[in-house]
Amino acid sequence: MLEAYDDILTIPEVADILKIGTSQTYKIVRTGQLKGFKEGKDWKIPKKCLIEYIISKVSYKY
Repeated sequence: MLEAYDDILTIPEVADILKIGTSQTYKIVRTGQLKGFKEGKDWKIPKKCLIEYIISKVSYKY
């Protein structure tokens, strides 16, 4: 699924992947739940960090 994206993602791309709004995406990046860095005024999120975030949010109840 993420193969179509570059190794560094933008806020709109992350929002699209997570199926959430950009405001919520900014919130999780600013609070440090999802690691990212600012380049000028734009946030950049490494794909590896997004994968780690998704894995941390998945919980299985067996």
